[in-house]
Amino acid sequence: MTKHETILPLGTVLHSLIKTLGIEKNIEQYKIFDVWNTIVGEQIAKVAQPERIHNGVLIVAVSNAPWRTELTFRKKEILEKIHLTLNSTSITDIRFR
Repeated sequence: MTKHETILPLGTVLHSLIKTLGIEKNIEQYKIFDVWNTIVGEQIAKVAQPERIHNGVLIVAVSNAPWRTELTFRKKEILEKIHLTLNSTSITDIRFR
């Protein structure tokens, strides 16, 4: 190592790499998988889990039709909680299947 090289913290290097690769938004969106149970609560988490995100739409697998209907009615409320929890609006919609 030369005199003029600086050792940067790993977090700084990773943040810079993420920005350079343009995947900052993707990483932000995928935090939903870590916080889903907290957002929807234990009862709903038992019957509905996020599967994937496609073009900003969160795809959620639901175990049965009655719960799918219930969650469809609650979609706006759940989406607002997602935005507040993630401090982001990168997830634009939810599709229950």
